[in-house]
Amino acid sequence: MKKISIAIMALLTLTSLPAMAQGTSAGTAVAPTINTGDTAWMIVATALVMLMTIPGLALFYGGLVRRKNVLNVLMQCFVITAVISIEWVACGYSLAFGSSSGALAPFIGGFQWSFLHGIHIGDLSPYFISHSQPSGEVVNGVPVMIGTIPHIVFILFQMMFAVITPALIIGAFAERIKFKGFVVFSLLWALFIYNPIAHWVWSSNGWLAKLGALDFAGGTVVHINAGIAALVMALMLGKRRDYQGHAIPPHNIPFVAIGAALLWFGWFGFNAGSGLAADSLAGSAFLATHIATAAAALTWMLLDWIIGKKPTLVGIATGAVAGLVAITPASGFVDVTGALIIGAVVSLVCFFMVAYVKPKLGYDDTLDAFGVHGIGGIVGAIFTGLLATPAIQAAYSGAFYGNPHQLIVQLIAVLSTIVYTSIGTFILFKIVDKIFGLRANDKEEALGMDESMHGETAYTTFD
Repeated sequence: MKKISIAIMALLTLTSLPAMAQGTSAGTAVAPTINTGDTAWMIVATALVMLMTIPGLALFYGGLVRRKNVLNVLMQCFVITAVISIEWVACGYSLAFGSSSGALAPFIGGFQWSFLHGIHIGDLSPYFISHSQPSGEVVNGVPVMIGTIPHIVFILFQMMFAVITPALIIGAFAERIKFKGFVVFSLLWALFIYNPIAHWVWSSNGWLAKLGALDFAGGTVVHINAGIAALVMALMLGKRRDYQGHAIPPHNIPFVAIGAALLWFGWFGFNAGSGLAADSLAGSAFLATHIATAAAALTWMLLDWIIGKKPTLVGIATGAVAGLVAITPASGFVDVTGALIIGAVVSLVCFFMVAYVKPKLGYDDTLDAFGVHGIGGIVGAIFTGLLATPAIQAAYSGAFYGNPHQLIVQLIAVLSTIVYTSIGTFILFKIVDKIFGLRANDKEEALGMDESMHGETAYTTFD
């Protein structure tokens, strides 16, 4: 009897195959649904990216400054997390990823999603990278694709990118900026600089997206954007009152190491999460991220050892961050060989910028936000145009794989971001400085930002 049942089931299966094939060939639409595996991964990735700002970046930057300024840096990271999160749901997400009409459409979104108006808990994300499915709608003979995670999860994930980008700029003006002016500047910068560039590169309407610019997880949108703003801010604020043209010793190197380790850990959500799915592309981006970071950390350590005669913990941590920055735009497009090349090259370039160019030119980029994030982002964006391989995503290739046009597009994206961010940051600085003031006075700076801005000290000695 058991054998007869098995035979009947097999027969039924065989007879149903032609019908199944006919349904597939006829293009029967499969109703899009939320994929619980993708959603679970993206919630975790979102939490990992938040971890990068607080406590990761807060500890990394906080350890590098002097003890009288550490609380100020931690406070700046915390308040940015709060302020930009609210700005993002109020209008930032809509401006970055929404749609507008007419001449503005390629440059900025509209306000249709302000305060997440019209977005419901069960809505699917309209954005996807991989692992997507047809919605059933066909436009110009092409099935419309839709993501497999809730729209609100995508909004949350992108919120953490919006948070960390202005936080990176802190490294350029640490130890000398007024807190009130800092908060206002950061909010305005997110509104008028970050949101438009995110729209250019990541929105389906964006002009750089239509041009074909590749930025898997934020090399242009996050790192070049923040790095160039950091340089402008450092130049316009001027040097610290006691800056002697070289780095002031960090007050807590263990904080630096812990912060860098948390950044390395959280960056897996940053890069591997940018595929918006728990699939092989996420695994490939994860691997590329780790290998590039390892190569960059090792390269910087060796440079320290050869040139400075001793390997330093601050050096290897800085190299790791440089590697993380450079692999960010390329992580979804390059293989392990590409990751190794990017990691080694970015440490060579950033080390040269930090150790030789900055002292030579004399600008006071306190924690090398420009030297690591700005320069590292530029290296990563350009090498994406060189090393993108169809072995990772078949639709994309760089100059070394027969597509030199991609390198030209990457250079356009880099240059346009540099120009817009430089001009925009300059204008915002002037406005905020005129109304609220940005530079701390000599007395406040000498006392330290912790006491002068917050009335607190990080380390208390008891008798």
